[in-house]
Amino acid sequence: MWDYTDKVKDHFLNPRNTGRVEGANGVGEVGSLACGDALTLTLKINADQIIEDARFQTFGCASAIASSSALTEMVIGMHIDEAAKITNEDIAEYLGGLPKEKIHCSVMGRDALERAIADYRGETVKVAKGNVVCHCFGVTDLEIERAVREAKLTTLEEVTDYLKAGGGCGNCHQEIEAIIKAVSDGVSYEHPTSFPLPGRMTTMQKIKLIEKVIEEDVRPALQKDHGDMELIDVDGNRVIVKFQGACAGCSKSQITLKNHVEAKLRERVSMELSVEEAVDENRIC
Repeated sequence: MWDYTDKVKDHFLNPRNTGRVEGANGVGEVGSLACGDALTLTLKINADQIIEDARFQTFGCASAIASSSALTEMVIGMHIDEAAKITNEDIAEYLGGLPKEKIHCSVMGRDALERAIADYRGETVKVAKGNVVCHCFGVTDLEIERAVREAKLTTLEEVTDYLKAGGGCGNCHQEIEAIIKAVSDGVSYEHPTSFPLPGRMTTMQKIKLIEKVIEEDVRPALQKDHGDMELIDVDGNRVIVKFQGACAGCSKSQITLKNHVEAKLRERVSMELSVEEAVDENRIC
């Protein structure tokens, strides 16, 4: 159970400024339903560039709702130049603090505000593309490096609290730690070179390579969290698998299936592969 302040509880139970602003001229959208957190922030900004109204819609936990609610209270009446200076730490402080594991919720609010102001100004928010490190939550090496530098993060756990990166299957932990070390050493981080895809393969060669990748790269990561996976069949470019252990029935299993298992097989075997979970014929819907 998270230790929430009274103010966090109040904003969660009685959120302010929910919904969408009618006639909004600044809209910021961040997150993804697939990742478990999503936020849309709409602003009404007048000719003097004062935020007259701010409303939010979010899909997320208590901290996400409270952070979004608090953010709207903070920015209403502000000039957009002043609002643009708000940090995720300001949002957390306004709420009397957030559990360290929930800091990413205030980061989401800050990012939505940045996008909404950019939308009003007709600007494009510069998104650091980079290479995806955490496939579960779609976080790149450049995003992790930026967070480590700006927030002075020094551990894997702090990065996960801040960005959610590393909070899924765990297969990216080693690379996240390498980014932290590179920043600490004052050197540029270089993303590992992608594995060259094999050339034309026979059906048997493809199946053998799929088995090898699953055994060496996929199952060990799942087993760290007491889960596992079994290869059931390969039908052309369709790979059918079955989750076991803690992964079976997990609410995030479909995210793991696509963002980790499928991504890894496409990286190492063929970009044409798609991964599906075997249908449990005994399950009653």
